[in-house]
Amino acid sequence: MKPIDFRRIALTLEGAEEGSHMGAVDFRVGGRIFATLAHQDEGYGNLMLTPDIQAEFISDLPEVFLPVHGGWGRMGATHIRLDKANEDVLTGALRAAWKLRVEKNTKPKVKKRTSRRP
Repeated sequence: MKPIDFRRIALTLEGAEEGSHMGAVDFRVGGRIFATLAHQDEGYGNLMLTPDIQAEFISDLPEVFLPVHGGWGRMGATHIRLDKANEDVLTGALRAAWKLRVEKNTKPKVKKRTSRRP
């Protein structure tokens, strides 16, 4: 797979739009990012997953998936090695990231309490 395949598949997901964040191509649903091509020069696409889903993907296909370095990776940001992925794997991974973002977008927002000082 190549970045053009990542883009093509991402944009087939309902409500997905292409955008840009800090000069990198991203894919959003409901205005929020679910995937990026921030590391396409290194052969990666990036998926915004949960740590648990990330661990499952890496366990199932360690040659295809790896965490993004640093704190983003610990929070579930995951690289997919495009040249090691096939159409089904890439489609499934993008769909998983998209679905997570759609679910987060539809959850009611909890208002943070502000402390009141006399």
